[in-house]
Amino acid sequence: MPDRTTGLLFVEVMNRDYVIVSPVRDEAEFARRTLDSVTQQTVPPALWVIVDDGSTDGTSEILAEYAARFPYIRIHRRENRGRRSVGPGVIEAFYDGLDTVKDLNRFTYVCKLDLDLDLPRRYFELLIQRMEADPRIGTCSGKAYFPGPSNTMKSWDGELISEHCGDEMSVGMTKFYRVTCFQEIGGFVRQVMWDGIDCHRCRMLGWLACSWDDPELRFIHLRPMGSSQVSLVTGRKRHGFGQYFMGTSLPYMTVSAVYRATKSPYFIGGAAMWWGFVESMLQGKPRFDDPQFRSFLRQYQWECMLLGKAKATARANERQKGQWMRREAAAGGDVRSGAAEAAR
Repeated sequence: MPDRTTGLLFVEVMNRDYVIVSPVRDEAEFARRTLDSVTQQTVPPALWVIVDDGSTDGTSEILAEYAARFPYIRIHRRENRGRRSVGPGVIEAFYDGLDTVKDLNRFTYVCKLDLDLDLPRRYFELLIQRMEADPRIGTCSGKAYFPGPSNTMKSWDGELISEHCGDEMSVGMTKFYRVTCFQEIGGFVRQVMWDGIDCHRCRMLGWLACSWDDPELRFIHLRPMGSSQVSLVTGRKRHGFGQYFMGTSLPYMTVSAVYRATKSPYFIGGAAMWWGFVESMLQGKPRFDDPQFRSFLRQYQWECMLLGKAKATARANERQKGQWMRREAAAGGDVRSGAAEAAR
């Protein structure tokens, strides 16, 4: 409010504090690139918990070096389980680190961040700006690009190939969340498709999940998506199982696999995804047990096939907006009421 004696306008400063939790195992090859790109951010984290999940390749020594230089870096070590474990293993390590944060509510944002990324300097500043501008955004990210075959130095100047993440999702390797949204969706499911279920649950509860392909928000994924355990084909089969676990229908999985087959790696990526789904279905593997979620997901996926993903997402966001508005109204308080009004 204006100060009548000075004529100055005092504006409430929004809390931009965020905590990063990074599950890490054997990332000596890429760790310094990520550590440097985060510590050089224009808006650095208030706290960065790095979970060393039994590294044996020199990662631990690199982490200790950076923790000594940056007081907001805290290393949490787990016993070596003998192997890299994606999906549920990563989320177990994430929660092991998050559990050391005694008062999560003192932060406005929480981020799950991998240690094989190279982020632009304003990455977190720009994400925060967009979330401040739209209080319905619950989770967001930039877009991942991996180095092409000619880019042997994995540099920004070399060939970079998009990982083709949809605009309606935040990407798994850098999940930036509003803490209130993260808590309302119940956090991450401890299974392979945790990074898809979370965004659909956001949308189901009226939040917005999104990512942007703006040049200033593009980042380099130093290890291509799905290649961190055994092979790229194994990773794509695992993605197919994850779609099955989440509750995706076979028609939607087939359409999705055909589309993915037209992207690098051509044909084999889509085929491996589809077979991973069908194999899981034939074996009768368990699925995510939430009938309300599955009903929402399948309605959304049918609309994606009929209308296109952009229109289906816009329709779902509009249809679910009332849920978010009612929760904001029930929460009360001038700040949250103002945020609800801004989202109308």
